[in-house]
Amino acid sequence: MTHPLVGHQAPAFRMTDTHGRAVTSEDLLGSAYLLVFVPFAFSDTCTNELIELRAAEDLLTRDGLRVIVVSCDSVYTLKAWADTHSYKADLLSDFWPHGEVSRQYGVFNPHKGLAGRGSFLVDASGAVRWAIVNPEGEARDVAEYRGAVADLLD
Repeated sequence: MTHPLVGHQAPAFRMTDTHGRAVTSEDLLGSAYLLVFVPFAFSDTCTNELIELRAAEDLLTRDGLRVIVVSCDSVYTLKAWADTHSYKADLLSDFWPHGEVSRQYGVFNPHKGLAGRGSFLVDASGAVRWAIVNPEGEARDVAEYRGAVADLLD
């Protein structure tokens, strides 16, 4: 798998959020965003990661930063997860065409039909400034996000 290289433009995308609205990478230009790919919303590791991210108010309310979680789950599954866990941040569905954005970011697993645990920090101009891809089943540490965001925005 090939991941977007730090310093290069992030792949363009269009996905749907849990409210049925389209979100595009073009819409996000002008502020930084952290794209957090997760395999499946209701799996144990993903749920724990997202709950930890939900608790990271300093990231979720940071001026100039938008935190966006992406899964190959359907919009309806993501909406159910968000409602169950009182998750207010952006959850985007990469369901159809299945895994298209995950493929562009090099984190799609075609054998399992899911996104791997990749995170990409994109600056206001649309360039990837930081990336991490964890092995299957290995959760990411929110402290790493904080460090990368601080390096970019402080």
